[in-house]
Amino acid sequence: MKIRNVRVTPLRFVYPDGQGFDFAGGRCTGRLTCLIRVDSDTGEVGLGSVYSHPDLIREIVEGQLRDFLVGEDPCEVESLWARMYSVTRWYGRKGAAMSALGGVDMALWDLRGKAAGKPVYQLLGAVRDSVPAYASGLLWKDDPRELGDEARRHIANGFRAMKTRLGRNYQYDSEALRIFREVLTGKARLHVDGNGRYSLEQARLMIPEFRQTDIFWLEEPFMPEDVDNYLALKPDLDGIPMAAGENEFGVQGFRELVDRGMVDIVQPDCCRVGGITESRRVGEMAAKAGLRVAPHTWSDAVALAGNMHVVASLKNGVCVEVDQTGNPFIDELLTEKLKVVDGEIALPQGPGLGIALNEDVVERYAIPPGEPVPAGNYSDMVFGRENYAPAGPY
Repeated sequence: MKIRNVRVTPLRFVYPDGQGFDFAGGRCTGRLTCLIRVDSDTGEVGLGSVYSHPDLIREIVEGQLRDFLVGEDPCEVESLWARMYSVTRWYGRKGAAMSALGGVDMALWDLRGKAAGKPVYQLLGAVRDSVPAYASGLLWKDDPRELGDEARRHIANGFRAMKTRLGRNYQYDSEALRIFREVLTGKARLHVDGNGRYSLEQARLMIPEFRQTDIFWLEEPFMPEDVDNYLALKPDLDGIPMAAGENEFGVQGFRELVDRGMVDIVQPDCCRVGGITESRRVGEMAAKAGLRVAPHTWSDAVALAGNMHVVASLKNGVCVEVDQTGNPFIDELLTEKLKVVDGEIALPQGPGLGIALNEDVVERYAIPPGEPVPAGNYSDMVFGRENYAPAGPY
């Protein structure tokens, strides 16, 4: 098997009027992701995805990396990862280039599994064939009571865990946690994302509320660069795990989190961190330090599948994140949706990632070649100054 081509397809979805969501970054108007397809001379196609600036990803993958991949054996995943890392080293140890090579890496693992006739998680040394999943949503509401209604829907849809975004203000956060105690106690666990919005004093003020609600973890209470506050808060949490990592890239980015003891749970995302290969390295590094792994996923079902295979292969893997904000790249992108049943998602049993794209959905949302990303607030990426309206201070 040889690589014949490498293609990038950016996807863009715009929420209908009134169906976006409010969060710390303002009003989300749409979603973005990039599909990676590696074509082989046998007709098999490897699938991957990248969550980053679409124009940059297309230039990095098609403008540079493709030339180093065509004609190579896609099953030589580790050596091709090293090659891609080498040729992007001077501009890509973190950020778009690291994510781009990771999307290709995911597609190479898909092809390796197809060549072997086995699911990726088995090639990685499977320890289970399903993974716990949590519903990711419960974003800011003008009326916090709506959070309770949404939480009930997630339970009805098979979730036994879910994550909310707090960090709005003390009154809102406290009321939200009170509602979650009423709705979730004895039915589902709660993860809390602080959106990087707290000061050290504000986070400490919230600890009694977190403890009373028995939250499963506290994620990113501070901005990812705020190392000193992570280190200062961690002893005060006293049993409440701290999680972070969605804004890190590569082993080198996670090494500080691990070596300095900043967190209890690391959150690599194979479509950002550097692919399945690098996610596994982060997971193994975390295991040696006695830490757990719970990948971030916020972009698409290809990335979700990749993260599922990683978690299923790690003894210290905890769960996967499933976006529940009406994102069609999660809900519609695959021919068979990844379904949550009693809190778990079964691993696809087909070779490779075990998934296939719904090409009608791809065509519907594809950004044509040469067309820049239209202005919008896409949650983690904002285009157009008029769409940059982050929330005021906590």
